[in-house]
Order: sequence, then C-alpha cells, then structure tokens
Amino acid sequence: MRFPSIPTLIRTFYAFSNTTLHTAPTFGLRALYQSPQRAIPLRSMSFLGALFRTSSKMPDTTKYPVQKTEEEWRAELGSKAYGILRNQNTERPGTGEFYEHAKKGEYKCRGCDHPLYLADHKFESACGWPAYWDSIAGAVGEKPDPTLGMMRTEIVCNNCGGHLGHIFRGEGNNTPKDQRHCVNSRSLKFVAEDGTVVEDKD
Repeated sequence: MRFPSIPTLIRTFYAFSNTTLHTAPTFGLRALYQSPQRAIPLRSMSFLGALFRTSSKMPDTTKYPVQKTEEEWRAELGSKAYGILRNQNTERPGTGEFYEHAKKGEYKCRGCDHPLYLADHKFESACGWPAYWDSIAGAVGEKPDPTLGMMRTEIVCNNCGGHLGHIFRGEGNNTPKDQRHCVNSRSLKFVAEDGTVVEDKD
C-alpha cells in the first residue's frame, strides 16, 4: 500500500475540516459535536479508502471556452494557485486574502478573469474561507465530488473549469438563498470599483 504524501494528508485534513467545522465561529471542540447536514456518506468508499488513493482528481471532459495546456496554466498561475485551480488543492482556513475582505467590487476567476461573484454576494460564515450566498448567473458550474468518503458538490468556473471550492445547502444561513459557496481565495482576483486589482500572494 502506498502511503500518501505529506501535502495529500494536509489537504485531506483541511478539506475534512471544511466539511464538519463550518458552523462554529472558531475551530474548537464545540463544532465537533454539531451534526453536519451537508455530507452524504458513501458506503462503497470509506474515509481511509479516499485518503490512500493515488489521486482524488476526477477526470473532467467538459469543453470549457478557455482551454490551455497544463504547462501554460502552471506558468501563468504560480504553484499555489495552480495547485488549487487545476488540482483541487485547498488553502489553509483563515489565511486567504479574501476571507475577511469587505470592499465593493467584483470577484473574478484568477485563471481566466471571468466574473464570478459580486461583493454583495459575500457574507460572514466563520467557516475559514470566503463565503458567497450566490454567484453571477451562469458563471459557476457544479460537479459531484465523492472524495473523502462522502458526496460533496464541487464548484468550478464555467469559463475555464478552474476549481473554486464547494457549495453547501440547507445550513440555515441568514441569507437570501440558503446556500454557501465556500471558495479558495487563490481561485479569485478582486477588481474594486476604482479598477484596483487584488490577488492573494502566491
């Protein structure tokens, strides 16, 4: 049996944390006793089975408008943004540039500049990642993600297929729609109303 690499273990831990600890304002024991309502266990795939897989990336045969080679993506994005947008990595909670970001403007895909979210879509969820209750119409796509031994819903940029994060529904958030787009900061760039562009440092 091939033991997973350290980066794989770290990504698995944070992705699992993102599935279970979002309702607490801090990452403490309280959250562990709150029953998550967004994960459906798969009987055919245990958590350990997902942990020791050689890859958690599902093949995507969708023909997105923006198409580039992996070498082009890697050169344009930098290592950390490339790992998230193209390989479904997850940044550490509470560290992203846009986690507590609250300025007026528009959030775009870092990979292709496609508009994804408006500043008014953003809300405070205390989950550790930027949260949005909706997206710009048609900008974000959804895909089933059966990794970690449970079924989640991955969200991607509909223009280039870049991984954004996951969407969770039915959490009882006090927003116009009871859904949360949990997005990695490094998947995004922010364009302020005055044209200033902000990106998470890679």
